[in-house]
Amino acid sequence: MEKSIVDTSQVVLVDLNDRPTGYMEKQEAHRQGLLHRAISVFLFNTEGQWLLQRRSFTKYHSAGLWSNACCTHPYPGESPERAAQRRIKEELGLSCPLEKQFCFLYKTALDHGLTEYEYDHIFTGYATDLPEINLTEVQEWGYFSPALLIKDVKAHPEYYTVWFRKTFPEILKRQ
Repeated sequence: MEKSIVDTSQVVLVDLNDRPTGYMEKQEAHRQGLLHRAISVFLFNTEGQWLLQRRSFTKYHSAGLWSNACCTHPYPGESPERAAQRRIKEELGLSCPLEKQFCFLYKTALDHGLTEYEYDHIFTGYATDLPEINLTEVQEWGYFSPALLIKDVKAHPEYYTVWFRKTFPEILKRQ
């Protein structure tokens, strides 16, 4: 029996209802600004602090910005739930139960002439272990109180990724 090989450089293109319409190389989808599936994970500790990461300076967009615990694009044939679990392990060395909260669509211009147009699946969870970060993905991390984040995002939105700024208020309401 032949084993299928997943192309991890591709994203799942979707329609406005998150139905797959095809696949495309990740950076090309961002160059063309095509709608594709994504996931974002928000993790908290038992004190209610938010785990944020500062994206590596080598990332192809939004490098060096603070963001939620992790985010990614599901591989072709991979569920959003599986992609979320895979990515918290790859970026942060963590494993914990995740709960899907909601989905939302957004489109925005990024640096380097790229456009983010995503159907984003949002997950939350509670981490009890400290992260062991993957330095190719994450520059640094920290736990931050919601009160501090509210003030800092308002005072310095340019320090945070677009998708974090868009989802932050909704996650606050649900926490």
